[in-house]
Amino acid sequence: MKTTYGATNQILAFVQPTASLSVELNDTGVTADDHGQKIIPAGTPVGGSTQATDDENSVLSVANDATAQGVLLHDVNVTSGSGNGSLLIFGFVNLNRIPDVTVSDAAKTALASKVTFLKRN
Repeated sequence: MKTTYGATNQILAFVQPTASLSVELNDTGVTADDHGQKIIPAGTPVGGSTQATDDENSVLSVANDATAQGVLLHDVNVTSGSGNGSLLIFGFVNLNRIPDVTVSDAAKTALASKVTFLKRN
């Protein structure tokens, strides 16, 4: 069990250069934890049928597949049905900092040349 006290998880391998967008996320496919909270963890690939870069009103969901548009920079609470998050669309993610998230090969391919995944200590 992981316990966090007042700090967010820093998923980036390098803090610059990066680019991110503010996005809305739904709770599709998100299971409540033991406390009834639906949290999408930082580092999770998200996407949808509408490109967030083209439509500021698009609503994204967990998409660990070829439809991935980016990864979440921070945890997002979708217990009430939707939540706001920061979508990393360019940058370097340290896979060692997202131990509770497995990024599929399909998502890595979809994000190639946008988000680079590294394993750094």
